[in-house]
Amino acid sequence: MSYFRAFIVGGGICVVAQILMDKTKLTPARILVAFVTLGTFLGGLNLYDGLMAYGKAGASVPLPGFGYNLAKATMKEVDKYGLVGAFTGGIKGAAGGITAAIFFGYLMALIFNPKTKE
Repeated sequence: MSYFRAFIVGGGICVVAQILMDKTKLTPARILVAFVTLGTFLGGLNLYDGLMAYGKAGASVPLPGFGYNLAKATMKEVDKYGLVGAFTGGIKGAAGGITAAIFFGYLMALIFNPKTKE
């Protein structure tokens, strides 16, 4: 059942993004920024917690989940270190995901020998 919930939540987020691309003049880059910002605000207000508990990976993997992760890590660091935590929290919270993206991207580039488009 958890796979189904993750599919529904993650798919719902993707459907909203696709509708925004189809029905508005928003570019994918602006939608990306809007989703990360929305996840940050909802995470900061503890409103995204319920969606995370219900959808698990379906809520944490898409872009709002990245914003949520930044907000939660920053709040934790601010509680621990004060104002300095506002500058270090997001970096510490996102470091694992960013490191994995760079590592696996590099690994795929070595395996598949990418070429530029003409």
